[in-house]
Amino acid sequence: MEWFESWFDTPYYHLLYSNRDYTEAENFITKLTADLQLPPNAKIIDLACGKGRHSVFLNKLGFNVLGLDLSRKSIEFDKQFENETLVFGVHDMRNPIDADPKDAVFNLFTSFGYFDNESDDKKVFQSVYDVLKPGGFFVLDYLNEEFVRKNIVPESTLIRGDIEFKITKKIEGRHVIKDIRFEDDGKPFHFFEKVKLHTRETINMYAEECGFERVKIWGDYQLNAFDKENSSRCINLFKKK
Repeated sequence: MEWFESWFDTPYYHLLYSNRDYTEAENFITKLTADLQLPPNAKIIDLACGKGRHSVFLNKLGFNVLGLDLSRKSIEFDKQFENETLVFGVHDMRNPIDADPKDAVFNLFTSFGYFDNESDDKKVFQSVYDVLKPGGFFVLDYLNEEFVRKNIVPESTLIRGDIEFKITKKIEGRHVIKDIRFEDDGKPFHFFEKVKLHTRETINMYAEECGFERVKIWGDYQLNAFDKENSSRCINLFKKK
């Protein structure tokens, strides 16, 4: 089992990241959809949707949303939010998406770069390309490789409820590795996250090989222009030719 299959399916993953700023996320999604000028009732896939918060918000904005995630437990949780224009399903992003053509696919908040094999990374781009309408958009919200290398915090401790998460981060080759250790009910737990430090050039190469063109790159969730040295994010907007 891959690290992301086991870690993302635990309640501890969601507990660790329970302090995420969803107001910032919703403001970002509002600005993003306005910039794309998507038509009313546009069909969007939230790829790697997790517990569905962003899918639900996109649906509240009036879009027809399909939320997909590899975590079966997350999708079971998401099912409570379903309606006629909001549906969730278990899906591995490397596999073809069996759905009618979409206006946009969003892959948000570093939900990419988990795979060791480059061929798997390319499969994601291909699956997205194949499910989009001509002229459809693919938004890949990723980390900025240079920023991460310069600003990595080697050790930190986070308190969530009664649990103290001890986190160490390091860069090994092309990956940033986050080691996560904690105890619960006297039992020790150990998980890790391993994400590729893809450069924007590599990401663009994958996209172009599939037939995308990159339209814009933003550097943060306020949609400011990308700066290679200082931007915390590398938010890519691709368009299907």
